[in-house]
Amino acid sequence: MDKSLYVAMTGARQAWDAQTAVSHNIANASTVGFKAALLNVESREVSGDGFHTRVHAQARAAGFDASSGHLMHTDRALDVALADDHWLAVLGSDGETAYTRAGDLSVNALGQLLTSSGQPVMGEGGAVALPPFSAIEVAGDGTLSIIPEGAGANQMVVLDRLMVSRIEGADLDRGSDGLFRLKGDAEATPAPGKVLVSGALEASNVNLAESLVQMIEHQRRFEMQVQAMKTADENARQSAGLMKLA
Repeated sequence: MDKSLYVAMTGARQAWDAQTAVSHNIANASTVGFKAALLNVESREVSGDGFHTRVHAQARAAGFDASSGHLMHTDRALDVALADDHWLAVLGSDGETAYTRAGDLSVNALGQLLTSSGQPVMGEGGAVALPPFSAIEVAGDGTLSIIPEGAGANQMVVLDRLMVSRIEGADLDRGSDGLFRLKGDAEATPAPGKVLVSGALEASNVNLAESLVQMIEHQRRFEMQVQAMKTADENARQSAGLMKLA
């Protein structure tokens, strides 16, 4: 079999994978705190006998774009936008600490402070649980305060401080659940000072126009590789026919 067929096949596969990554980004263009997935395509020499100049494409996940999205002001008390390179600690479904930049928080009927995806938010004292309250406030340093139900308007009580850590994007991996976890020996320590903006949310950092252009480019590459596969197959059939005639 002509190796060009294999080369074109791997090119089509990687163009398809690239489309999948871009479509995932586009689908999350309006998701709070979402970080665009990155994908690199590398060249690999085709092993075995034949032309050593021929290479196939191999896609490799390149992590995510850690840059911050733009700030959206909501004036909602439980909306928080984290400072650059700062991450909010949550409790993952595996019982381990994970991180997110999605700051659209809420309190359920049991008083648990949760992310929009339902993960418990971690404070310095563990998963945050709140007693009944009439008002709530999150300060810039992550301090969580409430006015207990039935208390006066000036009786604000400090309950906990959100667990926010400064972590470089290169030290994090994104899991299938959309949460981020520390790589290997990387460590996270609580960040001091101002770590967030209350009453605001961070938008997705997906550039929608750029992603749509990328999708068109990958689609064209896929079609080109499929056409190359057809050409290689036709050439192989013609060669086989000539051999029979000989």
